[in-house]
Amino acid sequence: MGLVPRPSTRAPFVARADELERLAAAVDRARRGEPGVVLVGADAGVGKTRLLTRATELAAEQGATVVWSHCVDLGEVGLPYLPFTEALTTLRSVHDAVDATVAQRPALARLLDAALPADGEQSQGERLQLFESVAAALAASGTADAPLVLVVEDLHWADPSSRDVLRFVVARLRTEHVVVVASYRSDDLHRRHPLRPVLAELRRHPRVEHVDLRPFTAGELRDFTTAVAGGPLREDAFESVRTRSEGNAYFAEELVEAGPGEELPWSLADVLRARLETLDPPVQHLVRAASVSGRQVSERLLRAVLEQDPAFATDPGAYDRALREAIAHHVLGIEGDPGGDGRDTVVFRHALLAEAVSSDLLPGERVTVHRTYLHALDADPTLGSPALRAHHALAAHDLPAALTASRGAARKAARVLAPAEELRHLEQVLSLWAAVPDAAERLGEDKVAVGLAAAGAASRAGSPERAVALARKVVEATADDPLRQASLRHVLSRYLLGTEQVEEVLTHTEAALAVLPTEPPSLDRAWTLAMRARAAMNADQDELAAEVAAEALAEAHRIDAPDVEADVLTTMAVLEVEDEDRAATLLEQARERAVEAGDILTELRCWYNIAANRYYAGRLTEALDVVRDGLDRARATGLGWSVYGVELRLFDDIVRYAVGDLTPTDTAGEAVPENWVPALAGVQLYAAVARGDADVVERGTALRRDWYRDGMLALISGGCSIDALTWAGRYEEAVELAVELVEHLGRTWSDYFLGRIWISALALAALADAADAARVTGDASDTVAGLVARGRPLLDAAVTTAERGRPRGGTLGPEGRAWLARAAAEHARLTGEADAALWEETTRAFGYGYRYEAARSRFRWAEALCATGDRNAAEIEAAQALEEAEAMGAAPLAEAVRALARRARLDLPGLRRSTTTVLTDREEEVLILVAQGLTNRQIGERLYISAKTVSVHISNVLAKLGASGRAEAVSLAHQRGLLEV
Repeated sequence: MGLVPRPSTRAPFVARADELERLAAAVDRARRGEPGVVLVGADAGVGKTRLLTRATELAAEQGATVVWSHCVDLGEVGLPYLPFTEALTTLRSVHDAVDATVAQRPALARLLDAALPADGEQSQGERLQLFESVAAALAASGTADAPLVLVVEDLHWADPSSRDVLRFVVARLRTEHVVVVASYRSDDLHRRHPLRPVLAELRRHPRVEHVDLRPFTAGELRDFTTAVAGGPLREDAFESVRTRSEGNAYFAEELVEAGPGEELPWSLADVLRARLETLDPPVQHLVRAASVSGRQVSERLLRAVLEQDPAFATDPGAYDRALREAIAHHVLGIEGDPGGDGRDTVVFRHALLAEAVSSDLLPGERVTVHRTYLHALDADPTLGSPALRAHHALAAHDLPAALTASRGAARKAARVLAPAEELRHLEQVLSLWAAVPDAAERLGEDKVAVGLAAAGAASRAGSPERAVALARKVVEATADDPLRQASLRHVLSRYLLGTEQVEEVLTHTEAALAVLPTEPPSLDRAWTLAMRARAAMNADQDELAAEVAAEALAEAHRIDAPDVEADVLTTMAVLEVEDEDRAATLLEQARERAVEAGDILTELRCWYNIAANRYYAGRLTEALDVVRDGLDRARATGLGWSVYGVELRLFDDIVRYAVGDLTPTDTAGEAVPENWVPALAGVQLYAAVARGDADVVERGTALRRDWYRDGMLALISGGCSIDALTWAGRYEEAVELAVELVEHLGRTWSDYFLGRIWISALALAALADAADAARVTGDASDTVAGLVARGRPLLDAAVTTAERGRPRGGTLGPEGRAWLARAAAEHARLTGEADAALWEETTRAFGYGYRYEAARSRFRWAEALCATGDRNAAEIEAAQALEEAEAMGAAPLAEAVRALARRARLDLPGLRRSTTTVLTDREEEVLILVAQGLTNRQIGERLYISAKTVSVHISNVLAKLGASGRAEAVSLAHQRGLLEV
């Protein structure tokens, strides 16, 4: 079954063999269950449509189901989800898979069943469920015998919701028999074009392929013009076409078809004008009317528009004759609807032609035509959407009509869960309000209601600052009605909490509670109390938060508001600092109430908070189970990339690393949203450092530019980078990065953020390694003394942070206590004190389940035991550390344990103590004396060889170790366990 509603051009298809082969290969992969996306970019007129038409014709001949859809440029107003609605509507008429999906996933009916009533405010969760249903319908429409080829034209005009759906569909590609082919104009993508970041994101996906369509070469252009003209052009005529078209297929075809003669029009506008001027006046009139609507227009709407024109109204057949002639002259075409319900579309043969015709209209002519469209839509609303009516009303300068149409378009956008478009329409309503004196009467609602709706849309569209600004204006506008103003402050407070403006929330909720009556209980008062409790908690006013939360919970009980209860119970759980199990119970209750209220986002917030509760209580296995269940719930409801869906993903990486699972995160088949890429890359550094990935330092460095975006990203990526630099032997860089990170987070958070204990311990480890290296190479004692002096403030900072920065009202958790113990142990190592007891304490502190750090601390414990002469105990601890490191795949740690065993001559299972595989016995003897500071002459005297021979041995050692000098050779040999000193 091939549905290819795209008329072929008169000229035969030429060239583009490589591009056709790539598109055919994508279809073949989809047939095998390897879905994909092909992005086709080119300048206007180069031949995107011609290529896709031929490719889909070939695919249809092989049994593929081919569906075309389009994006339309309507300026500031839009038709949300247009290409996907168009594609699914087409599929629905010929394929029962769409109706089956609607039956299983009712959210899809929002797009396909226009008769559905508009609901109230929709959540982001419902929007993602809609996305899931679109992806499911497309997946169900493709089979191995008939893979689905979905063509989306003019992606540069796509509305925000369509771009979001495309990203979502790409992220869901697994084994479906589907290939999406999307074309866009590359010359339209200016620096701030909204499609640019989407394309950047999509191109990183392994299943996305990009085809950059170039203009014809001279040879290809000659074949093309010969096909268009029916024979070869004279050389001078061909050269004129070549230089003027620059290989652009559409331009070349128009130049050739402009007619015979010595003189060809010089510009494209002249070419187009020459083509149109050969048409009869009624045909020109029809084409100009069509151009005002853009590349395409509903045939029914165009007919209704021209029936208002006296020239057509008096002659019933005039419209059909004019349209037929425009099609015959290859100016317009018809794209028929497979359902046969009269929804044919009139399309310009090329978008450039529509633009040229429209731009040739005088301003007054253009306004008149837009007004005619508006009248037609007013007479029969089924001819177009509210958004289309708003578009023509604005262009016709009919402000009252634009106001009502924009409000209607906003409601429809809300019904189909398109918040970006809803916000744009609502802001249009607000901007027109002052110009329409009876706006409230026309809409049946006041400006406050519209403002609240706009704030909600902004929040759902991911614009929290815009939501705050709109809600703040609403509250300010109700100053003459104190009770109504009080009832609205909790709405503003919710948006303010999203931007962490806690003090303002406390001010607004206090003012609201002074006005809102206590009897009877109300939802406004319950939400106001809930917002105040959360703000007080965030401001560390725990007593106030607990008091208000209890009152909010009681109020919610009285009015049976499970959504309020879920919010309040979550706040109460965070406040429950002395009883972790009690906090977990409250969170589980909150989750149950969220499920009861159908509030999936609050439910996911609870899943995340329960996982965090278990993690920080040291119950890592329980935390991992909760994270996995929460992630399954997020993905099943289409919320895998919501805020808390991503938080669960981040936590999954962290907990897996902590329990010793260092396998790389599997994101195959998923397109990570652009805004989450740095955060995900940051948490993945934990395991990358432990594995010893070669590029881990560079990956951490690349995230430095994103520190300003998120303090937690700075902490995690910065801390992991310090650790990576230390493993790489770049000790000074590691310490400098630690200082920079502490200063940055001190400005962002406070001087005593708890992560400073971790950073201090890592910096002390870098200093201790540097001191060890200095002692091995015999550097001046001043160097070691300087390192020790830099370490004392770091230990003091860790201790002070533990005292002053501990969690709200509670004690430091097991992870914090373990890092504090390691800081003390690293400081002792820095000073040269082999304190095995401190490392034993650190190892046991990490023993609550932090497998990697427990193994690393056990390695240091074995090292300290060696220094004290307890070789038997050292062998036991080193063997266990090596076993753990190898089991986890922690290569740097495993090699460090082996190096210790070689240096200390420890007998570990599977470890050869001989060093002859690296250095010869004589080279080792020479290197030991180099480490003692002897000159070549002194070494020769000691070993009874010449100084020249010593020089040869040293050169061999430097080459084998990859060292640039004697001191570096000694240091490297010591690190690798090749020297016993």
